[in-house]
Amino acid sequence: MANIKSAKKRILVAERNHDRNVAYKSKVKTAVKVVLVEAAAKNQDAVNAALSTVYKLCDQGVSKGIFHKNTAARKKSRLTKAVNKLLAE
Repeated sequence: MANIKSAKKRILVAERNHDRNVAYKSKVKTAVKVVLVEAAAKNQDAVNAALSTVYKLCDQGVSKGIFHKNTAARKKSRLTKAVNKLLAE
């Protein structure tokens, strides 16, 4: 455990940020699962709505510093490929 006051504060801030980042990443994963379920059900309107939600969450994650911009781009790209594959079947 840290002895210096500023170091103690940094530990608290890091824990708070970690909790917030974990919650946000979980929210994105849940949204991705919703998209894949709707795509498997071939529900085009629901897929489009859910896909735009995932895109928005990823972009917000980048602006908040939760995701690197390339990570968000990779997530969106892979999800789009998976959705297109499911809808084509």
